[in-house]
Amino acid sequence: MRGLGPFLKDAWRLTRPYFVTSDERWSARGLLLAIIAMELTLVGLSVVLSFWRREFYNALQDKNWRSFLELLFLYRKTPSGWMPGFCEVAAVHIVLAVYSVYLNQLLQIRWRRWLTRQFLNEWLADRAYYRISLTVDRAAVGTDNPDQRVAEDLRDFCDQTLSLSLGLMSNLVSLFSFVGILWGLSGAVQAFGIPIPGYMVWVALAYAVVGTWLTHLVGRPLAILSFRQQRVEADFRYALVRIRENMESIALYRGEQEEYVTLRDRFAQVIANWRQIMTRTKLLNSLVVGYDQIAVIFPIVVAAPRYFAGTMQLGGLMQTVGSFGSVQGSMSWFVSAYAQLATWRAIVERLATFHRAIVHARAAASEGFAVAGAPDGSVRLQDVTMSLPDGTKLLDGADLTLTRGHSVVITGRSGTGKSTLFRVLAGIWPFGHGSVQIPEKAFFLPQRPYIPLGTLRHVITYPNPADAFSQEAVAQALTDAGLPQLIDRIDHDDNWPMRLSGGEQQRVALARALLAKPEWIFLDEATASLDPEAESELYETLKARLPETTLVSIAHRTSVAAFHDQKLVFERHPGAAGTLIPSAGLPQPAGE
Repeated sequence: MRGLGPFLKDAWRLTRPYFVTSDERWSARGLLLAIIAMELTLVGLSVVLSFWRREFYNALQDKNWRSFLELLFLYRKTPSGWMPGFCEVAAVHIVLAVYSVYLNQLLQIRWRRWLTRQFLNEWLADRAYYRISLTVDRAAVGTDNPDQRVAEDLRDFCDQTLSLSLGLMSNLVSLFSFVGILWGLSGAVQAFGIPIPGYMVWVALAYAVVGTWLTHLVGRPLAILSFRQQRVEADFRYALVRIRENMESIALYRGEQEEYVTLRDRFAQVIANWRQIMTRTKLLNSLVVGYDQIAVIFPIVVAAPRYFAGTMQLGGLMQTVGSFGSVQGSMSWFVSAYAQLATWRAIVERLATFHRAIVHARAAASEGFAVAGAPDGSVRLQDVTMSLPDGTKLLDGADLTLTRGHSVVITGRSGTGKSTLFRVLAGIWPFGHGSVQIPEKAFFLPQRPYIPLGTLRHVITYPNPADAFSQEAVAQALTDAGLPQLIDRIDHDDNWPMRLSGGEQQRVALARALLAKPEWIFLDEATASLDPEAESELYETLKARLPETTLVSIAHRTSVAAFHDQKLVFERHPGAAGTLIPSAGLPQPAGE
């Protein structure tokens, strides 16, 4: 965990944009001011009730029935001034308490909405999400489970930031409101012949300082444990999601026992860390509960001598006890809120590290390959050095030119770097340097297509909106891709990643290409899940439906080469950078 100063700066960096620079800043400030006004009014009502209790208990002591009724239901002139009835004060208190919570929740959800949009925009911009998933440098430490940070940590940050800040403000106002009352009620005591005015204020201060010091000593490890608990909980949940996404594969492998072991081990980490939290919380609660229980009787014991000496009425004693409780409670806010503060600190740390990783990834987007459009419609790599995240070079100073109208198949042994070259051509691979020129109308089909949530129409038209193509165009693309049986289900919303087989998913990806009609299509084993006959049929369909489109395929099957004009072999030996070698007997691509 970082020090207190850097931590508070992180908390301010997360809080400041919404209330200072966002387009919602004025409405946010208005809501916040309304909530603060209500909280301050509630503190004012508690001050009024302090004097009301004094008069009410004095009426009980004096057995004054009329005063008793007036203080309950109407109002009464007292030595403290005009005192409203309890019913009026309670009615105002109820309205303020209800709407204070309501406006607080409204501000929370608006703030969370804005923060979520900001984090999502920054995370997705410049493919920061992709670089973070690949990087292993220190700047990305703490970026595990981004889904949890966006979905849960932002929610809890808004909730607890408002709760803690408003709680601290209310306690400070309450402290200054009641300390004067308690000072006047306490009188003075003699200690070693020296008169000490307002002695109960000093007693409350000493009691709070000792309690705060002990609470910090006992509860300090909770922040680290809370940080770790969020991580292991997210890891366990992610393992469960992985099973849901890969049910069929697990069933085919008969991998239930191994999955059980994995889940059991991850959940064991949840339990182990939770037990540490339990132990530390038990110690903290023992201190806090004992502290609170002593605080109930402590002011009565301290003030009792004056009551029994006859210098204080019952109402004065009760007001003194209530004022002492308010002063001591305000001074002890740190004690009662310590566990919540520890959790909040862990949330801020997680969001701050995540945001720093996003900023670092976006700043690094300008590094690496210089990606630009191709004015003549060709694909060019110039002086390209392609590396893995750990620095291993896959290509070193390579040049390659692919001319439109001349389809190319790229082959080579598994693990040489063909799929990484595919990512470089797509302009998304961040590790390396050199010049990459790629036409704007290029379409990339990975081996494992992405199947989004939603209707089948949305699945087919992705990444375009669902209404980007007509019903007839989508149906024709499905037919050409060999999926006519799905036409009647175009508008069905289903769990399509689970409903579609691997081969069907690859056919869906080809249907997208048929709809997009790009100038170039890059395929990375994009038909590997199909049998050779179906693969040939789809390549024939691509050639027939998109005669002006140039294909660049990464494939292992020799049958795929028949649909291409050129062949490149990606050859790399262990410990050395690879080379792209034109296959003998085929035209050599320009630039080689």
